[in-house]
Amino acid sequence: MAAPDAWQPLEGVRIVDFSMLLPGPLTTVVLADLGAEVIKVEPPGGDYARQMKNNTLKGTNRNKRSIALDLKVASARQVVDRLAAWADVVVEGFRPGVADKLGFGPARLRGINPGLIYCSISGFGQTGPARTHPGHDLAYMAMGGGMAHKGQLRSPPQRAALPVADYLGGAYAGIAILAALRERDRTGKGIAIDLSLYESVLFATLMRFGPETPPTSLTHLFPANDVFACADGKQLALTVVEQKFWDNFVAAVGGAFPEIASPDFADEQGRLEHHLRLMDLLDAMFSTRPAAEWIALLERYDVPAAICVTPAEALASAHARARALHHETAEGPVMPFPAVTDRGRVPPPRRGAPPLSMDAHAILEQIGFERDEAARLLADGAVVAPPS
Repeated sequence: MAAPDAWQPLEGVRIVDFSMLLPGPLTTVVLADLGAEVIKVEPPGGDYARQMKNNTLKGTNRNKRSIALDLKVASARQVVDRLAAWADVVVEGFRPGVADKLGFGPARLRGINPGLIYCSISGFGQTGPARTHPGHDLAYMAMGGGMAHKGQLRSPPQRAALPVADYLGGAYAGIAILAALRERDRTGKGIAIDLSLYESVLFATLMRFGPETPPTSLTHLFPANDVFACADGKQLALTVVEQKFWDNFVAAVGGAFPEIASPDFADEQGRLEHHLRLMDLLDAMFSTRPAAEWIALLERYDVPAAICVTPAEALASAHARARALHHETAEGPVMPFPAVTDRGRVPPPRRGAPPLSMDAHAILEQIGFERDEAARLLADGAVVAPPS
């Protein structure tokens, strides 16, 4: 049960999530945080994320319930059909055609429930010559143009630590689902959504660069918008983009380091033209003092900059504490969806990621199976028994 001051605008929306790993679970965890009821349907061995030694399972499956089905057992189809009839939304993340083979494709489930919103999240979409290609985030980033351009002036294009394609696609899928729910309010009809992770990257890349910007172009980069090592070994992110911040920066450091105030760097064009020399000067300058001293100086002059910290350090910061950015749960600290209403209401964590098939009994009862029917489904292996 959500707290009395919880913001739960999607309360009453029912979602069945067949997806695994990151993109689909990211979509549904945000909707769950916002109040939707999400049933996570897993294979007998569980979501692949259960085998990973990182935070993916915990981070993207809180506020959900789990039931595991063996779809090779014929009677498991009965459970799928009842779930489809119950749901407002189904999310799946298989390669095109796999859901149809497993018995929960869009045509079949929307035949059971015409108002169903069926969202397929795949690497390359449901059509086209690459539709059945395997892939993960890095491939979608590469094929979608997301790695063509440099992220730093002195480095070749590199991969990001965060799986950008997965996060983009997961977020876009959530937006598409909310739009489809709004459309259904008007029409009463469901819809099938085809969300491609590759196209999510291409969509974002074209927004940033358009189709004509060559990879050799540096116009999207700013020499004073980069990361620099300080005397104590900490990394400082200087984010000087606009001219006003450059002027503030020169006011802050130009006295002690007069070369930074050179007319060669007075405007954006000059800084880009002489970027190698400028960045060498910035490297040398920042190496003379510890990061905290630089931050104190730059803050006095209203220059945007930050020390690169770990997630744990970010959560422990005074600003994060003031914003109440995490809640303690039995599974450890959890950060809710990052939106706070004008009345201070937030989408709270209600429960952690469930053990495999933890909620099987309750789900079977909720979707209309009698106790003896549920017992047979468990006995014949269609439904995986919850942990004892």
